[in-house]
Amino acid sequence: MNLESKWLEDFSALAATRSFSQAAERRFVTQPAFSRRIRSLEAALGLTLVNRSRTPVELTAAGQLFLVTARTVVEQLGEVLRHLHHLEGGQGEVMQVAAAHSLALGFFPRWIAQLRNEGLNIATRLVATNVGDAVHALREGGCDLMLAFYDPDAALQMDPEIFPSLHLGHTEMLPVCAADAEGKPLFDLEGEASVPLLAYSAGAFLGRSVNMLLRQRALRFTTIYETAMADSLKSMALEGLGIAWVPQLSVRAELARGELVVCGGPQWHVPLEIRLYRCALVRKANVRLLWRKLEGGAAQGTTGS
Repeated sequence: MNLESKWLEDFSALAATRSFSQAAERRFVTQPAFSRRIRSLEAALGLTLVNRSRTPVELTAAGQLFLVTARTVVEQLGEVLRHLHHLEGGQGEVMQVAAAHSLALGFFPRWIAQLRNEGLNIATRLVATNVGDAVHALREGGCDLMLAFYDPDAALQMDPEIFPSLHLGHTEMLPVCAADAEGKPLFDLEGEASVPLLAYSAGAFLGRSVNMLLRQRALRFTTIYETAMADSLKSMALEGLGIAWVPQLSVRAELARGELVVCGGPQWHVPLEIRLYRCALVRKANVRLLWRKLEGGAAQGTTGS
């Protein structure tokens, strides 16, 4: 197999732009020449990487998997050249981590601090995003690691051989609301009246878990607000507008200050598992180092308190 490194850069540009003309412009070649280089790459691999019948163009399943390798090779080659030319400035690779918003705020800082305390001085770049975009980034090599709550439905769509994961800890979603003058919950989950619900948008994993609980408990409620972000629900709860189910790690400070109170017993809590995902096709040295450390038990454990 005879592959040219410029073909890998071409393919990465095409994946980023989804357009042959834009990618050709980015690579400073004519569109016909660019198209020939992509076909040469496909011929060398014996694979069809691009579905040209769609606009914008789409990668085939093989193309999506090969993209991870292409980006990794280009990145590693760049790292070597920067090192040889003394352009690293003494810094190593930077790990890009895509994380669900609530984990980016409530878990990631403590986790990284713990890793550094254990001697693992890895430079990181955090991108807080929704879970769907995080999964897409992991699949296409847009991030090195993904930090997310474990979702059995989503896990079924990710091959564990290609996208292995590690358990980092667990927390739970708590029903919280503002307190009255005596420090008691404004709303009662066990009462007869319908309660005002601050809900997750349709399709959100946290929302699916809450909705399952509400059906099981046959709670009477009226939805007054919806969003995909747990921290937005927390803000609405702080205003006294209703009950929200929020990960405990997102409301530690508010509960400690008495600004929010838990308004339901353990039967109203929803367990959550925190997992870290990577792509097995990526060969970054610091990712492999971190993974070995975590498999050995570093920076893992209960996070609910």
